[in-house]
Amino acid sequence: MLTSIAAFSYATAAAAFLFLSGLLLTSWRGRPHVVTLVVACSLTMLWAAAVAYQLAWGQPLSLLADALEILRNAGWSFFLVMLLWPSRQNDASSPFRARPFVAAIAAFYLALFFATVYTYWGSELSRSAFAFMVVIVGRVAMAIVGMVLVEQFYRNTPATQRWGIKYACLGIGGMFAYDLYLYSDALLFRHVNSEIWAARGMVNAVIVPLIAVSAARNPQWSLKIAVSRRILFHSASLFGVAIYLLAMAAAGYFLRFFGGSWGAVLQAAFLFGAAILLVGVLFSGTLRSWLKVSISKHFFSYNYDYREEWLRFTRTLSKDGHGLGERAIQAVAELVESPGGSLWISRESGNCEPVARWNMPLPTGLEPANSSFCQFLENKQWVIDLQEFEASPEKYETFTIPQWLRTLPKAWLVVPLIQHRKLFGFVVLAQSRSKIKLNWEVNDLLEIAGNQAASYLAQQEAANALLVARQFESFNRMSTFVVHDLKNLVSQLSLLLSNVEKHKNNPEFQKDMIDTVDLSVQKMKRLLEKLSSGTTVEKPAPLLVEKLLQQAVAAKSVAEPKPALRVSDHGLEILANWASLERVIGHLIQNAIEATPKDGQVLVRLIKEADTAIIEVQDTGHGMSAEFIHERLFKPFESTKTAGMGIGVFESQEYVRELGGQLEVASSQASGTTFRVILPLYKQEHAARENT
Repeated sequence: MLTSIAAFSYATAAAAFLFLSGLLLTSWRGRPHVVTLVVACSLTMLWAAAVAYQLAWGQPLSLLADALEILRNAGWSFFLVMLLWPSRQNDASSPFRARPFVAAIAAFYLALFFATVYTYWGSELSRSAFAFMVVIVGRVAMAIVGMVLVEQFYRNTPATQRWGIKYACLGIGGMFAYDLYLYSDALLFRHVNSEIWAARGMVNAVIVPLIAVSAARNPQWSLKIAVSRRILFHSASLFGVAIYLLAMAAAGYFLRFFGGSWGAVLQAAFLFGAAILLVGVLFSGTLRSWLKVSISKHFFSYNYDYREEWLRFTRTLSKDGHGLGERAIQAVAELVESPGGSLWISRESGNCEPVARWNMPLPTGLEPANSSFCQFLENKQWVIDLQEFEASPEKYETFTIPQWLRTLPKAWLVVPLIQHRKLFGFVVLAQSRSKIKLNWEVNDLLEIAGNQAASYLAQQEAANALLVARQFESFNRMSTFVVHDLKNLVSQLSLLLSNVEKHKNNPEFQKDMIDTVDLSVQKMKRLLEKLSSGTTVEKPAPLLVEKLLQQAVAAKSVAEPKPALRVSDHGLEILANWASLERVIGHLIQNAIEATPKDGQVLVRLIKEADTAIIEVQDTGHGMSAEFIHERLFKPFESTKTAGMGIGVFESQEYVRELGGQLEVASSQASGTTFRVILPLYKQEHAARENT
């Protein structure tokens, strides 16, 4: 009964594929790939018809049925390969080459065919249970190959065009998946399940409508597929693992079958060891490198997927973690599967110095920038293959390999880093994990990558130099302010000494002199404290403006003309640092004294307007022009005095702004100058904060 059902099942499949073949032939009219599809459908029809015929006549399955099954699978596999490699891409400019695919698949199916023939015509041992298992393993391998090709075809088809091929992928993939299920079950239980095998014909018949729908949606079968190297790498890895697992299972079965009483023990030990070996191989960088190189070499016209390589190169240079030098080495090394390298950068000393390494010892030697080695790299901008140089030095003209490079272990390539046509540095790479032929493509890619890495490294060098320059600028600025304060103190003490002979017997002058010296000593002490602590930041505190002005005016009282203080509003408080604000007011008073003749007048006034305290410093000196006030007065290092440094007014304005105030100036060359320091009152600010 089951035999009759199986015969009907396979006869149905034969009729369905016969109908599909005829339908495709009548609508072909020169369309590409339809011939391959018709061949696959015809082989499937012949296989199903042969099985149905032998079952209907009660004959055991013969070599013909098994051979046609292999041809059926081969037909569908070649159809998928042709879809992955459209006929219009057969020219040399195509980035993908199908010949290795075709050759590999042809060799695979040819080996299965001869193995099947051997089981029928070979010795008694060939027809044993072990030979049966070998044949079953081959059937499983065919199913895996078909599923991998279907997965490749679907994944590499653009998402917008998958609607035209999804039913064909579902049908063909389902056919191979059912075969995998059938023969995996047979591999597990050591015999083919008759019910599953009988339903196989019906399953194959079901896929006919799915293929017909895809053929109608996409009659040209031309989808401009671009095979991804990454997907091909993972698929090849998956296929290799599958083949390894099948071989491991077959070997384990052999040990158990022929091992006698030791069979189970040997099988368990072997499977454990094989599993450990598989894990080790999967984590092997050398094997991954070999597989990548082999795929690029045998399946593609170009060695690199430039989009993927450049994205990876840029990500490596931009990611966080190790220093940029180490990342630059890694980015360049990964292009040629090199496991390590060292980086040299040209310095102002005239030498190329080693600055970074990645999985390679860092030598201590220096290479002069004017050496023949560096000059060759700069002038030719070639990638130097050290092995080729040792074998054929005449290709590299006349230059000497440095001694430190000869002693560097596993040194392989020297990649120049060119910046603005000058040698910025170079990278020495270690021998690659797998053999890579250095052709024009590899050399060009390494040269471009070296230039890109040089731009990243040069930008970092410039940023570091700018940081150092800013640190020196900050230090110089602080030093300038310190020198300015010292200059004011020296000027004040010098003025005091110049009046000693004239007023030394005057008790009032003696008192002013002692007070001036004491204030100068206190200022110098505070200045030394700032320098020793390394900071010039002082916290503000509430202070009486009137008291601060009295001290500032008293410090300048020994000068001529002697400044006068006039307080219109008493008890005004502001929030500021005493020493900093006194320095600002003192500087304005000192400038007024120096700009005013001895018979002139310098007046300091304190008034209140609204919520502000206003400090005015007036003089009757020579004044300033409007052009000077607008363009030069508040700029650092601009001064009308021959011994001036031009930073006093700039510093005063900056500090007044920090307090939330303003510094205004009004000047006339006929009547003198008035500086107005406008500061917010502390009491009103404090009350406003409490209300909020």
